[in-house]
Amino acid sequence: MTVADLQTVYLRVRAGLAFTLLGYATFLVGAKPEWFNLDRSEIVGFVQITVFLLGLALMGLGAYFAIDGLWNGDRRSLWADIGVRLISTGYLIAVFSAMADVFGFGTQTLPLETPYFGPWQARGTLLGEIIMLIGVLLSIPWHLYRPGTKKEDDPTG
Repeated sequence: MTVADLQTVYLRVRAGLAFTLLGYATFLVGAKPEWFNLDRSEIVGFVQITVFLLGLALMGLGAYFAIDGLWNGDRRSLWADIGVRLISTGYLIAVFSAMADVFGFGTQTLPLETPYFGPWQARGTLLGEIIMLIGVLLSIPWHLYRPGTKKEDDPTG
């Protein structure tokens, strides 16, 4: 691996991590707007749910981009492919759990004055986030960082 290749890998990983941090900041604004003096009501409304889901999507995409940079064009393992699919599946579980009332299969009946983000929606969203985390952990190329395993083209040895 040449120095230019390593620089490209570092750039891709750093861009993915920056994207993840941007998503985390967006997620925090949606989940806890009172921390930023942006809380306008006592309830969790549609806009707040949408903002924290957007932040969660940015975090998932950033994690995917960073991990893709770590693989550096190498063929992914089966576990890594499963992990990528778990990231997207976990996000879908979180979206459909958080927006259950908006989609019409939640605890509130239509027409809604405001979506209700109750304990079941929170549990479903948390379950989706845990599945996303498992997907990220499965996607990491652990074999590259195990002591005693070095690739032939590795410039460090």
